[in-house]
Amino acid sequence: MRATESSEKTVRYAAAFFDNEMDLMAIAAEARLRGFEIQDVFTPYPVHGMDRAVGLRRSRLGWIAFVAGVLGLISAIILQVWTSAYDWPLNVGGKPFNSFPLFVPVMFELTVLFSGLISIGVLFMLNRLWIFSKKEIFERVTDDRFVLVLKQADASFDNDKAARLFKKYNAIKVVEGDRFV
Repeated sequence: MRATESSEKTVRYAAAFFDNEMDLMAIAAEARLRGFEIQDVFTPYPVHGMDRAVGLRRSRLGWIAFVAGVLGLISAIILQVWTSAYDWPLNVGGKPFNSFPLFVPVMFELTVLFSGLISIGVLFMLNRLWIFSKKEIFERVTDDRFVLVLKQADASFDNDKAARLFKKYNAIKVVEGDRFV
């Protein structure tokens, strides 16, 4: 067999820093309309409407939490029916072995536990936030800066057009590189 060359493309990023959220919202919407691929937006707090401006789909995390909650509920029912009716049946005060009202608190708790833990685990996994991973984030983003990162994946990316767009919306600083996100 013959060794083939690696055909991996190097992806570069162009980032622009802004002082306020209104400029960020406007440039995100315009960049998307002009055909730029928005890699990410960094803000110190949630900005309402930013998901629409960037073009994000609705998150599937709600459905994942629902499925995890149902899994927790089914696990609680199976656990309690098995232990109280089959594995160790105790006659306490003449009550039936599989008494549903006694199962409600444990079913609620396991539903919430499974839903919360699995949702957080999936959230970390989807955002690639592994234990001891260090992500390089821009300076002062969590304090008072807003950052828009455009992805330069192919040769059709026009640096001059992006620079004019950044200048139009009063970008504080423009940075280019390949290690941002």
